[in-house]
Amino acid sequence: MAALIDLRSDTVTRPSAGMRRAMAEAEVGDDQYGEDPAVNRLQEQVAAMLGKQAALFLPSGTMANQVALKLLTRPGDDVVLGYETHMVWHEGGAGAANSGIQFTAIGTEGLFTAGEFRGAAKPAGHMLFPPTTMVAVENTHNRCGGLIFPQAEAEAICAAARDMGIRSYLDGARLFNAATAQGRPVAELAAPFDVVSVALSKGLGCPVGSVISGSKTDMERAVRFRRMFGGAMRQAGILAAAGTYALEHNLGRLAEDHANARRIAGRICDIPGVKLDLDTVQTNIIILNLTSDAGDAGEIAVLARQEGVLISVFGPKKLRAVTHLDVSSSDCVRAADALSRVLRASVRAAM
Repeated sequence: MAALIDLRSDTVTRPSAGMRRAMAEAEVGDDQYGEDPAVNRLQEQVAAMLGKQAALFLPSGTMANQVALKLLTRPGDDVVLGYETHMVWHEGGAGAANSGIQFTAIGTEGLFTAGEFRGAAKPAGHMLFPPTTMVAVENTHNRCGGLIFPQAEAEAICAAARDMGIRSYLDGARLFNAATAQGRPVAELAAPFDVVSVALSKGLGCPVGSVISGSKTDMERAVRFRRMFGGAMRQAGILAAAGTYALEHNLGRLAEDHANARRIAGRICDIPGVKLDLDTVQTNIIILNLTSDAGDAGEIAVLARQEGVLISVFGPKKLRAVTHLDVSSSDCVRAADALSRVLRASVRAAM
């Protein structure tokens, strides 16, 4: 039997032989004393790529988001962000538990305008309202199919935030995908924001790791919050070396993942019962919304597995597939054919 084609996430990749070698040969020290050369090198590299003063290595993207919330808000504050944002949906309620903040979600399909932000932001000093102290943008947007946040709108939102004394944060877990798809330097996409995070374990093939970046002052404060959340590590250079290897070897191939996602989406977008606009497949994520004419998402995922394809269930009528460096173009053709068979059968069964 052929190996399963795993499209559940771009986090399922295995370190390559070259990455494993880099990890094994990493020069390490105690990072809590600032003495791990591989960690220091990675932090300097990412800060330079993003055009920021400093950066901090963290175990996960969720921790990066939580450190940003702790850094840029106080308990009782309000955070404005987009519809179905990762911080709201995929972090176990950590924003409320860790930082005592509330979220105000605005816009549609993960995107919002500067005007919508201005309308939703709550003023400081109001007798009733919690003050909005942070605005967050997710680029690309996970639950909305890897959509790219329009750069002009991001710049306008951050300019409005500065006018109102509100800090800005870019959850750039897949920012490298956004930069690749647009042919723009990643620093250009990061420039308007006070604090930015990027993931190394999504798309780039690392087993662990994200990096948060911003001013030197903010990153010095972030060290404390990393410690509070249990993210301080010791000889973490073994992991950081994987990140450096990924940045030097795996960035240039992200366009292949985007092409493979389009290849799959093009095969299934016209199936009755499936709501999928091919124009929304801009990077490596495909979101399938099912109509009442199709079966349950969980049932379809089970049938897809029987056909050799793993996909994620994102809701009763929502499925996600993500391409990555461990699936080839031929794998994606096979996956598209299998998903097409399953989805068409599901529609027939539901009729």
